[in-house]
Amino acid sequence: MELTFEKVITTEQELRDIMGYPSEIVTRKTINYIDEHCRVFIEKSPFITIATSDLKGNLDVSPKGDPAGFVKILSDKMLAIPDRPGNHKADTLTNIIQNPNIGLIFLIPGIKETLRVNGEAKIVTDEKVLELLSCQGKKPGFAIIVTVKEAFMHCAKCIIRSNLWTTVDERQERSIATLGKALVDHGKLDISSEELDEMIKDDEKTNLY
Repeated sequence: MELTFEKVITTEQELRDIMGYPSEIVTRKTINYIDEHCRVFIEKSPFITIATSDLKGNLDVSPKGDPAGFVKILSDKMLAIPDRPGNHKADTLTNIIQNPNIGLIFLIPGIKETLRVNGEAKIVTDEKVLELLSCQGKKPGFAIIVTVKEAFMHCAKCIIRSNLWTTVDERQERSIATLGKALVDHGKLDISSEELDEMIKDDEKTNLY
């Protein structure tokens, strides 16, 4: 039996009446380039997800993994992602040919925050790029070049709720800047990173559900 629903949200105002609006910290956290915090995160990330869509709006999210730092930073506005051998279905690549819009999520094991990057993509086979993306002496068949339009850190709540990294010893030294430090730098906020980190920790404790 097909389910029917009586209370369907159809406007942003209906949504905002329930959810409310983002704080200034959230609205100012998005930058349009790769800064030092994004760079370190990308260099330490061994796993990403790639979201693309064809012209008809059919969506695909594809996982990509390699040794940490497999996504190369060509400039503060450009990334290169290797396309390794797979099942030849090529959903990501065929979507990019039709529609260049792309979304990335970078993950680091043990780090509860994630990095999100949105932009436009193209597929290249330039030898110098493929050489740069080589792994274990093997070049990828293609490189996905992403021109960065948005980059921002995403809070830890989804990772905390999922218990994704529960086997990781949280006493080990953190390998990247704290979320508070990144947000203060990205948004040029008039608050110390220590203060913001305390606010984030409190929010994680009291506002998970």
